Amino acid sequence: MANAFFIARKTIKNHTNGGTVLMVATALALLVVNLPFFHDLYNGVWTHTIALRVGSFNLFSHNGHPMSIMDFINDGLMAIFFFSVGLEIKREVLVGELSSFRQALLPIVAAIGGMVVPVAIFFLLAHGTDYSHGAAIPMATDIAFSLGVLAMLGQRVPIGLKIFLTTLAVVDDIGGILVIAIFYSGHIDYVSLLWAAGLLAVLIAGGILGVHYKTFYVTIGIFVWFLFLQSGIHPTIAGVLVAFCVPAKPVYAPKNYIKTIRKTIGNFSQEDEDNLGNRGILTKEQMNWLKEIESASDKVISPLQDLEDSLHPVVNFLIVPLFAFANAGIWLGDVNVSDIFSGVSIAIIAGLVLGKFIGIFTFSWICIKAKLAPMPEGSTWSQLAAVSVLGGIGFTVSLFIANLTFGGDVYMSQLLNNAKLGILIGSFLAGFLGWLFLNLSLPKHRKENQELIS
Repeated sequence: MANAFFIARKTIKNHTNGGTVLMVATALALLVVNLPFFHDLYNGVWTHTIALRVGSFNLFSHNGHPMSIMDFINDGLMAIFFFSVGLEIKREVLVGELSSFRQALLPIVAAIGGMVVPVAIFFLLAHGTDYSHGAAIPMATDIAFSLGVLAMLGQRVPIGLKIFLTTLAVVDDIGGILVIAIFYSGHIDYVSLLWAAGLLAVLIAGGILGVHYKTFYVTIGIFVWFLFLQSGIHPTIAGVLVAFCVPAKPVYAPKNYIKTIRKTIGNFSQEDEDNLGNRGILTKEQMNWLKEIESASDKVISPLQDLEDSLHPVVNFLIVPLFAFANAGIWLGDVNVSDIFSGVSIAIIAGLVLGKFIGIFTFSWICIKAKLAPMPEGSTWSQLAAVSVLGGIGFTVSLFIANLTFGGDVYMSQLLNNAKLGILIGSFLAGFLGWLFLNLSLPKHRKENQELIS
């Protein structure tokens, strides 16, 4: 339990820091695309093609056609994002908040409500229109942005609320992954899919046989991604499936690791210790002892946790902000005020602001009142309601699904622009209102006996 709590603290801190960078990238995209001198440059740079060739083979190609920079970001780099999400999901299921049914039940039920109700509201507003197939857009919760808003309130926020929101967003990601896999696949190339399945079987066998080399899973994972790209199933799904194959068990149990370290350290005599203080040159024997300690240290951390920890800064500070910068650029010159209050924009705004709040809070209320799960530790109903509003920040995955729904078609370009506008306004409103309500409902000062995240 203590280990799960420590991991939750670290996860929340990582996403919180990333949320600030994400906000800056979004604001920069909106600024650059609307400056006359940079407008054409911004839109043109994403159309350039990118290649990684070995002879006639281009890894960054789709059915023989080279990927544009935008394709590379949305289909390539975002596969790494979903790989990181997959690692996080597996870790949560094994040792985190999703490992205990009673702990996991409330955020799972809340996340289901937070997906079903926004989709239903979108359908009611969009029924019979040419954008009704975008109903999945408002079902996502952006973990980095939402935790970034919580961070603005500092230590006043109970740890129970932060863990609730984090776990809810993880479950939300699972829903988004399933939607992408089921509804956003094209014509299926079964030959490529069979080859990908074969490589996934190799990864599973590697885990069973105790292969713990991270390069083994990453290298084969790249080819699984390429085969998914050719198969017609969205390649980001490959990232999740490969993540599920990464072993969560270290080579050395901590107890054996400590024994190894003590044994190896014991090789150093008092004379060695005195000499090492006077010079930096090691003997061959001393180098081997230290390398043995280094090797043991690498093997006491599981490949899953090592990869997740290594990817967090890359994903939170590079990939997601780059995705936001590439996709959040909305040209406001063609936007009419009426566009905000009609069409796909208002359907998304209503789904994010109203749908998310109603779904998360109502389903949570039923679950708690039925005594199926307890209230998040240290929180009140008003605070839970405020966090339910924050669940309407659906930025990253919402933009991703909007691109899958309306991207790649000139006829749909205006719909995509209006959808992005709805996502930005809806997410901003959810963030501001959630922050406001939480600020009003939280105690003005931190409770002395409450353990919180700084």
